[in-house]
Amino acid sequence: METVLLYVLGVVIVAVGLAISIGLHEIGHLLPAKRFGVKVGQYMIGFGPTLFSRRKGETEYGVKLIPLGGYISMAGMYPPAREGEGARTASTGWYDTLVQDAREQSAETISVGDEDRVFYKLPVWKRIVIMLGGPFMNLLIAVVLYAVVLCGFGVYQYSTTLGAVNECVTTDVTQTECRPSDPAAPAAEAGLRPGDRLVSIAGVEVTSWDQATAIIREHADETIPFVVERDGRELTLDVTPMLTERAVVDDAGDYVLDGDGEYVTQAVGFIGVGPASEKVQLPATAVLPAVWDNTVAVGRIIVTLPQRLVQVAQAAFGGDERDPNGPISVVGVGRLAGEISSLDSIPVADRAASLLQMLAALNVALFVFNLIPLLPLDGGHVAGAIWEAIRRGFARLRGSADPGPVDIARFIPVTLVIVAVLGISSALLIYADIVNPVTLL
Repeated sequence: METVLLYVLGVVIVAVGLAISIGLHEIGHLLPAKRFGVKVGQYMIGFGPTLFSRRKGETEYGVKLIPLGGYISMAGMYPPAREGEGARTASTGWYDTLVQDAREQSAETISVGDEDRVFYKLPVWKRIVIMLGGPFMNLLIAVVLYAVVLCGFGVYQYSTTLGAVNECVTTDVTQTECRPSDPAAPAAEAGLRPGDRLVSIAGVEVTSWDQATAIIREHADETIPFVVERDGRELTLDVTPMLTERAVVDDAGDYVLDGDGEYVTQAVGFIGVGPASEKVQLPATAVLPAVWDNTVAVGRIIVTLPQRLVQVAQAAFGGDERDPNGPISVVGVGRLAGEISSLDSIPVADRAASLLQMLAALNVALFVFNLIPLLPLDGGHVAGAIWEAIRRGFARLRGSADPGPVDIARFIPVTLVIVAVLGISSALLIYADIVNPVTLL
């Protein structure tokens, strides 16, 4: 029963955190919009029927039934039709009908006397500030959460203390015991033990595990001194790293392949040890690089999203294994949150840190996703404003008349297609997260 309650608690924590993130995202739009004098009719969290709302001044604040996003309703999002456009006739096609409907709905948000308090009349830079306010808020949330996790809770890192010392060398990864025919591992043969802290190797002071492994690999078949701290005193042991072939890994952590698709290998030294992990509170300078790495990872997922969705479909309908680093839905996020919070094998502080890091990653995803230059995303409005600035700049250079605001209402049909694609993709991810979820268990 306790495990179930912890599972539910994890889901609730992430759901509330996501709702707060969405609310702050919309506040990122709301504050600059009001600051620049735009009339904001609604500030809503969610979509669909309104659960409750309250009007304060000219803005209605509320929560809707489906908590999968939010919005603010600004007056005059789309400019009116140019002279000679917009007259609906019996021959008006579906495309023009959609565009005209969008313009009419935008015009309905403009009250008498508020004709100059509309979004489309703002200078380009103010519109960009308003539309980037939401993604920037998500980025700010991610930075704060990463700071709490990295600098407050700390993260586990490899230390310079030996966590494991192999007794023998074997090529069978399933083997759990040494056989008489297996050669002794150089570390055990030299007398290294778990718990020894590496002080120096081959006369070089050791400050990190990566540095230690690099030195060992460079001294294959050479006897080198290991200075270790054991029980409060230093010992010097002579170790001869064994020559072995290892696959080459690039800076991104991927195996390097040759022209025939075979793994590229190199001869390196090996002694048969593994590091112990320790929790380390990182400095504030580690926060922005961590956020950047997460941003790059999300960007890669978005760029390869069509291929990844095909893989998700194969996993959902064909039983293939899910990619743990692939896209998941809010259902999948909730399942992972529940699993994390119900794991008795890790300390409570570590579970809390994992949930906060999950929320940080979700905010990074919201930040990157909303920057995609397609409507109805924030990046689509930004792209329209930038294109308008470019058009006006060329017009000034040519001495031509001001071309006026970009008529982004013309992209409404494309927007509907994108919304449909996003809906189908979300439905696929939700189904996959139900029948073949990414799991920690």
